[in-house]
Amino acid sequence: MGTAAFVAARQSRMRPAITNGPVRALNKSSRGAELARLGARVGTTAASNRTRRVFASAARKEELDAELELRTAEDVAATLGNMKGVLMKLGQIASFVDDGLPEPVREALTQLQSDAPPMSPELAAGVIESELGALPERVFAEWDPVPIAAASIGQVHRAITRDGRAVAVKVQYPGVEHAIQADLDGMDMSMFGAPMLFKNFNVQPFLDEIRERITEELDYTVEAANQQQFADWYRDHPFIHVPDVVTELSTSRVLTTELAEGARFAEVEQWPEAERQLAAETIFRFVFRSLYRLQAFNGDPHPGNYLFRPGGHVTFLDFGLVKHYSDDEIDQLMDLVDAMVLAPDLSKVRAAAERAGYYPPGAPVTPEEIRDYSVAFWEMVRVDGPFRFTAEYASDVVRRFFFGRATHGAAVKYADMPARWTILQRINVGLIAILGRLGAEANWRRIAEELWPITNGPPSTPLGEAEAEWVGTRQLASGATPVG
Repeated sequence: MGTAAFVAARQSRMRPAITNGPVRALNKSSRGAELARLGARVGTTAASNRTRRVFASAARKEELDAELELRTAEDVAATLGNMKGVLMKLGQIASFVDDGLPEPVREALTQLQSDAPPMSPELAAGVIESELGALPERVFAEWDPVPIAAASIGQVHRAITRDGRAVAVKVQYPGVEHAIQADLDGMDMSMFGAPMLFKNFNVQPFLDEIRERITEELDYTVEAANQQQFADWYRDHPFIHVPDVVTELSTSRVLTTELAEGARFAEVEQWPEAERQLAAETIFRFVFRSLYRLQAFNGDPHPGNYLFRPGGHVTFLDFGLVKHYSDDEIDQLMDLVDAMVLAPDLSKVRAAAERAGYYPPGAPVTPEEIRDYSVAFWEMVRVDGPFRFTAEYASDVVRRFFFGRATHGAAVKYADMPARWTILQRINVGLIAILGRLGAEANWRRIAEELWPITNGPPSTPLGEAEAEWVGTRQLASGATPVG
C-alpha cells in the first residue's frame, strides 16, 4: 500500500470514540502523564519503523514511513480529542494553521475541528437534567442524542423546543473545567522560549490574558452575552449571520441557540472558485468590521466555526473567546494602519509600534527593522491591487513572525507582545490560514478601507455594495448605526 492509499485509509479507520465518563485525567500530573505516555508510544513506534526500514526496498520504505505518519497522527488526534480542553484546542489550531505538517497528521487533527470524540448520550442528558431541571426528552419536544459537533469544551445536539423552534444545544463536558484548569496550571514560563528570543517579552501578562480568556469560555453565560451582542449587531445583514441565543434554555453549562445549517469548510474547499472567493470575502469582512467597528471579535477562527451557503452567506459560530477593545486601543491600531499602509512613514511606524506597546521607547532597533518584521500581517493591504492568499504563504507568515530571528534579529529581540494583543495575533494568524486554504484573491486594501473608521471608503465589490445598503438602513435599538 502506497502513501496515497494510507491517507485514504485513514477516512475509514478513524472514527470518533465515545467518551463514556467525564473528561479523563482531570489534574495536572495525570494529564502530563497522558502526554508522556503518548510521547513514549510515538517513540516506540518510530524505533520499530527504523528497524523495519533497514532491509526494506525504496518502495517499501515509503510505505513504512507513510504507515508511521498515519499511526502517529491517529494516536495524537485520539489522545488530544479525548483529553479535551486546552490541549485539544492546540490540536485544532495546528490542524489548519501550519500547512507544513505531514498530510496524514493534518488529516487526523482536522477531525478535532468539528468531529472530536463525543461524550455518551447518558452524560449529555445528565448535564441537561442538572442545568435545566429535567432530562432532555422532557425539556425539549424533540432531542437528538447523537451530537452534530464535538469540540474542546462541549458538544452540540439538535433539538426542537416546546414552542416549535429548531435549536442547537451546546452541552459542556463534565469535568472539563478541571481539565482546563490543570492545563492552565501547567502553563508557566518554562514552557515558553519567548524570553530567550524576545529580550523584552513579559510572559506573565501574556499567560494571564490566555488564562482569563480561556476561563471565560467555560462560562456559557458569557458566551451567550457575546453571541447575542453579535447577533443583534449583525441583524438583517445581507450575508453575515449569527444565531440568536435562546436565553430561557441556557445556563453556565448549557447554551441553546437558533439552529443554523450550511456546508462545512471541507466541502466549501471543493466549491467552484467564484463561490470560494465570496466565502473568503465574507470572512474577511466579518473579522475587519467586528474588530474596527464593533470593537470586538471572535478570537477562535478555525474552520469548524463557520457554516456556508452559496452567494457568500456565512453563519459564524462559537463566541466563547471574544476580545473587546476600547476606543484608545482601536486608535492605537489605526496609528499602525496609517503608518504601515495609508501613509507609510518610518518615523510614524516606530512611534505607532511604541504606543501600541510592541517596543519600549528607545529600543536599539531601527524603524526599518520594525517595519520589515511586522509587515507580514500588512502585506495584503499595503498594495492597492489584487493579492492572493495561499497555504504556502500562510505557513510562511507563521514562520517569519514566530521564528524570524535569523532574518529579523534585532526586531525580534526587542519586541514584546502586550497582553491586550495576544488574541488579536491569533485571529491574524487564523484568518490568513483560512484565506490561504480558500485561495482567496481580492483587492483587500479597498475592502479594508471600507471598514477602517479613518477611511470610510466606498463599496469596492458587490458584497460591499450590499453591506453599504445595510449600513445605511440598519438602526440598532440604541439609535447608533453599525458603522459607529
